[in-house]
Amino acid sequence: MIAAMVVGCTTKAPTSGGDDKKDDGEKKDSYKVGITIQSLKNDYWAGVMGKLEELLKEKGWDYTLQDCSDNAGTQVSQVENFITSGCDMIMVHPSDADALETVCQQAMDEGIKVMCWDDPMENTTANWILDNTALGNEIGKTASAFINEHYTADKPAEVCVIGKPSTKVLLERANGIKEGLEENCDKGNYKIVAEVDGLEANEAQTNVESVLQANPDCTVFVGVGAGAMIGSNEALLQKFGGAGKIPENVGVITTDVTMQQLESLQAGDEAVRAIVGFEGSSTDTAKACLEMYERILSGEDFSGDKHNVVRPVKAIDKDSVEEIIKGM
Repeated sequence: MIAAMVVGCTTKAPTSGGDDKKDDGEKKDSYKVGITIQSLKNDYWAGVMGKLEELLKEKGWDYTLQDCSDNAGTQVSQVENFITSGCDMIMVHPSDADALETVCQQAMDEGIKVMCWDDPMENTTANWILDNTALGNEIGKTASAFINEHYTADKPAEVCVIGKPSTKVLLERANGIKEGLEENCDKGNYKIVAEVDGLEANEAQTNVESVLQANPDCTVFVGVGAGAMIGSNEALLQKFGGAGKIPENVGVITTDVTMQQLESLQAGDEAVRAIVGFEGSSTDTAKACLEMYERILSGEDFSGDKHNVVRPVKAIDKDSVEEIIKGM
């Protein structure tokens, strides 16, 4: 697996240079790809990018993977360097999608394919996205099933929503979670008592510990990513005295798929109750990403209503977790 602090790593293979990349649909044995993502400190991204690297190495492609540390200016500079280096394709996972529009147009003007992961950008060849509101709805729906099982209007669940409202797609996801709870919970059997930031695990843990101090009866934690699950689970383990001591009506439900999340779910004696994932394991997601690379580089038409390719989502529970772990 890729180390969380790696900033750039490149594997070399023979590539066609010059104007070869400008001919849509030209089939080559190898391509040069530049990848810039928000952060490799995020466990989900570290896992998926590690598997993607393995696949790119197997294909013999020339690639550079960089972490912009969630800084838009840094990411713009990274894309500019990818243009200068003559990439065939650039993939961006934007810190700020609006800030990347101009430089991505510059790349396309040079005949470089551009793929965005997560945001429906304008100046790209294709966007590989989640419907973040729908994803949030699914998290809320999954959490509602847990709440409906354990809580009633006479004794409602106290719920904490863990998000990152400063990031557009995560704000959409958190709002979707709240919509999912409202639409699927039994009448009056829950109330949201706190909303905190928590994209990374340490931030989530600190903020959830504060929530538990202010709201000691808060027992259900829903969130926008792996960090929210890992951090809140750790805070709850500390509160209740460790694994095996978590009450059955205490639960954490978020998205992303990391080994740590899966192992907590598989253990069955921690606070993790379900994970709303995407293609499946890190390997499954990396394969699906590489397939998008190949489709884009082949010259497939992504114009008009085909510009945004929406990824599937599905809930992972204790019955399906072992199969997902096999692909991690």
